[in-house]
Amino acid sequence: MKAGILCPISALPSSYGVGDFGKNAYTFVNQLKKSDIKIWQILPLNPLAYSNSPYQPYSSYAGDELYIDLEDLVKDGLLEKGELKTFNKQAETVEYEAVRAYKEDLLRLAYKRFEFNDDFKQFVENNKWVEGYALFRTFKLTNEGKPWTEWHEEYKEFPKHQSFELLPFEKEINYQEFLQYYFFKQWYALKKYANDQGIMIIGDMPIYVGLDSADCWLDQEDFLLEEDGTPSFVAGVPPDYFSEFGQRWGNPIYDWDHLEKTNFKFWIDRIHSANKLYDEVRIDHFRGFDTYWKIPASEPTAVVGEWVEAPGYALFDKLFEEYPDTHILAEDLGLLRDEVYELRDHYNFKGMYIFQFHYKDEFDFDKVVVYSGTHDNDTLMGWYNNLDKDSLKDVELLLDGYRERKLHRQMIHYCMDLPAESVIIPVWDLLGEPETSRFNTPGTIGSPNWEWKMSRFTEFNKEMKFMKKIIHDTNRDETL
Repeated sequence: MKAGILCPISALPSSYGVGDFGKNAYTFVNQLKKSDIKIWQILPLNPLAYSNSPYQPYSSYAGDELYIDLEDLVKDGLLEKGELKTFNKQAETVEYEAVRAYKEDLLRLAYKRFEFNDDFKQFVENNKWVEGYALFRTFKLTNEGKPWTEWHEEYKEFPKHQSFELLPFEKEINYQEFLQYYFFKQWYALKKYANDQGIMIIGDMPIYVGLDSADCWLDQEDFLLEEDGTPSFVAGVPPDYFSEFGQRWGNPIYDWDHLEKTNFKFWIDRIHSANKLYDEVRIDHFRGFDTYWKIPASEPTAVVGEWVEAPGYALFDKLFEEYPDTHILAEDLGLLRDEVYELRDHYNFKGMYIFQFHYKDEFDFDKVVVYSGTHDNDTLMGWYNNLDKDSLKDVELLLDGYRERKLHRQMIHYCMDLPAESVIIPVWDLLGEPETSRFNTPGTIGSPNWEWKMSRFTEFNKEMKFMKKIIHDTNRDETL
C-alpha cells in the first residue's frame, strides 16, 4: 500500500514566477522520500495554449518551455548568473503572460549561445514529432499567433503540399527544437532522480487534443474537420444535474473510422510517448473510449448531440499487442454506463474514487486509486465549508474517532484508512487551503484557474511530518 501527492509542476515554489524542473523540484522529491511517499502525480506538461489550461495544449508530445530551469542553463554556460533576476519570488499565483515574457527573453539569449552538438541532433532524430511541432510554432509566430485555421493558405496547407522552402524559417525552427531538447533533458533527469528515490511519477493525458494544435494541423485526416480545417463536430458532455446546458469543450472529434484503418497509429504513438514520459499515465475522460458525446460544431451549447460508440477494445488490444508494458489509470468519474467499467476492468486499469464525490458510496477499493479531490474539485476545506447540513452530519459521522486537531487532517486520515492500494492527496488539500486556492473550476475560463502555487515550502514541510506519521499508522510505507 502506498501514498502519493498530486502537485502540478507549476505549483512548486519558484524564484522565477512558476514552478519548474529546478532545485525546488528536487527539494520536493527529497521531502516525499523523507515522508515515505511513493507517488508524485502531476498534470499534463504540454505547451499551454488557450486560457493556460493544460488540457488544451499546442501539442500532445511537446513540453512547455515555462518549466525549463534557467539555473541549469547557467551551469551549461548558456546564461550568466547575473542575467537571472528573481521574478515574483514567493508569489502565491502564477502570472502566466508576464512570466512567459520574462523567460522567453532569457531562453532566446541562451539559444544564441548554444552550439548544436551530437546529443541535440540525436534528440531531434529520435523524436520525429519535434520537427513538425517546431514548424507549427514557427508558422504560428509568422501568422501573428492566430489559430492554424486562420493562417494564410500556404501555411495552413503545408502538411498536405509542402509548397515552399523552409530555409528562411530555419533559425526559429531550430530555436523551438532547442527548447524541446532542454525541456526533455531536464525532465528526464528529474524523473530519474525521483525514480532513484523510490518515487513513481503519474502523468496525465487529455483524451482530446486542441483544435489549435500541431496534432490537428499535421494529422487533419484523423479528425472530423471541414475543408477549411474547422471542426464538423466538437467534444463535450451533455446536460446533467450539475450543468443545465452541459459542457461544450470545443475540441475536434476523432474520425474513428479512419483511425481504425491506420491501426490506431495516432493513439498508439501518443499513449506510448506518454508512457515513456511517466511511469503511469492517467487518461482524462476515459469514458470517451466507450462512448463519446458528439456535438454539431454549429451548436452553441452541449444540449444537442448524440452518444456514439468508440472502438475502445480494438484500440487497447492493438496497443497492448505492440506495447504490453503500458500503464494506464482511467479517469472514470461521473454517471457512466456499465460498459465503461467493463472496458476498464477488461484491461485491469485502475479507476478513481474521489472522497468529495463518493464518501457515501460503496466501492470495490481493489479497482480504484483513492483521492481526497482532484484538480477539478474545490479544496477539501472549501468543499467541507460549503456542505449542506445533512451532508455535514454524514461527514462528521465518518470522522468520528479521528483526533487530529485540524479538520483537513482528519479527512486525509480517513482517506488513508480506506483499503485501496494507493491514496493520493492534492497538495492544496494537504495544506488545508481554503476555496480561494481552488486550482480549477470546470466550465469556467481564465483567472484564477491553473494559477495557484506554493509560495514556499514552510507549511508544506510541516504537513509532511503529519503525512509521515499517518503513512506509518496506515501501513502505507512499503517500498516499490
